[in-house]
Amino acid sequence: MPKQVAILGGGESGVGAAILAKKEGYQVFLSDSQAISARYRSVLHENDIAYEEGGHSPDRILAAQLVIKSPGIPDHVPLLVEVRDLGIPVVSEVEFASWYTSARLIAITGSNGKTTTSLLTYHLLKSAGLHVGLAGNVGDSFAWQVAQHQFDYYVLEVSSFQLDNIQKFRPHISVILNITPDHLDRYEHDFHKYVDSKFRITENQTTEDLLIYFADSEVLDSELQKRDLPVRTVAVSLETPIEQGGYWANDQLLSQIDGKSFTVPYGQLPIKGPHNAVNALVAITIGLQLGLDAESIHTALQTFVNAPHRLEPVAVIDGVTYINDSKATNVDSVYYALGSFDKPIILIAGGVDKGNDYSQIEPLVREKLKGLIVLSPHFEKLQSYFESMVPAFFVTQDLQEAIAKAAQWAEPEDVVLLSPACASFDLFKNYQDRGDRFKMAVRDYANSRKDLHL
Repeated sequence: MPKQVAILGGGESGVGAAILAKKEGYQVFLSDSQAISARYRSVLHENDIAYEEGGHSPDRILAAQLVIKSPGIPDHVPLLVEVRDLGIPVVSEVEFASWYTSARLIAITGSNGKTTTSLLTYHLLKSAGLHVGLAGNVGDSFAWQVAQHQFDYYVLEVSSFQLDNIQKFRPHISVILNITPDHLDRYEHDFHKYVDSKFRITENQTTEDLLIYFADSEVLDSELQKRDLPVRTVAVSLETPIEQGGYWANDQLLSQIDGKSFTVPYGQLPIKGPHNAVNALVAITIGLQLGLDAESIHTALQTFVNAPHRLEPVAVIDGVTYINDSKATNVDSVYYALGSFDKPIILIAGGVDKGNDYSQIEPLVREKLKGLIVLSPHFEKLQSYFESMVPAFFVTQDLQEAIAKAAQWAEPEDVVLLSPACASFDLFKNYQDRGDRFKMAVRDYANSRKDLHL
């Protein structure tokens, strides 16, 4: 009798897990409390996988010997509590997929920068000819790829939610870019629980494996001093020369590990800002560790294009540069965005506040902002904190009005920056929708000016 597995969640993660479980001989039942998209319903039908949508059937789920849950489902929901009370193991899709691949895993986490670092690492490895997949929070489902391919390497962007439900998941190379307060509603508003979740990326690593971390992070530095980790650690830094790892000095990025080294002028990076210097140093260090030579890294850097909504140039209109950083959904991201420009900034921010502490960006706001536009019906916290410290302040719920006001304030050489520091769900479907509509509004304004220079 095949082992029964219940999968909770009918999105990319859940359907990918279902495909792999079916291939590996499990009796599969997928359940989603919401409607499943037409695309995924079609995949489930094509693969003869039993499923339900719009609600759960506890009897079928509690009859399983294994439950795989999608990362968006909190552990405290009553059905999962009942599952665990019965002693049924609950794992994440990345944990399940790791059971069925012998590929070397490069797993990247952090509150910010995961996607950019994962994409750049994948690009470096693929450009050098390595047989590599990209999965996790970026690209296709890890489990789905394991079911269909036999890659030698996987670059995985992994979230704290995915790491919460691992058991044996063991990366050959793990990365913790940073840890700043985020998603605390999932961790009982306890930052230490969130930190512990991020550090689960290392819990199965040994002395044969590698952990790369950002040495300038006080949280990471403090945690590494407290934790007795058997894994080999190397660092990257923007402040201190590093013998094994990478650092930024004299406008150069330098990475060196185990006798291999690479240097590139900061100005030649395809991604800008100090935070992206960290991301690049990590990716380059991974490349060196996996045997890439300097020439292949240099060539690949010249052809990298980052994902949208991350300090994405949109247009230059009347000498003013418009930047889409809609992915900046927390204060730490905005800190790095503001630090990426040496020109006056008009900041468009706001949305659903996640318990933000804005003191981190106060010095940069005072130094760099010509004006702050709050795009949200929830403006009171931003207004009370910032209105007195910026030369101009404006509130709106209309994106076109926000662009028009920014253009009114801006002068040639200024930057209009959408970097919200908040979630998008008050006015938009998600951060992608917010960024796409910002770009459309900027282009509509440019067309009305008859003066667009992309």
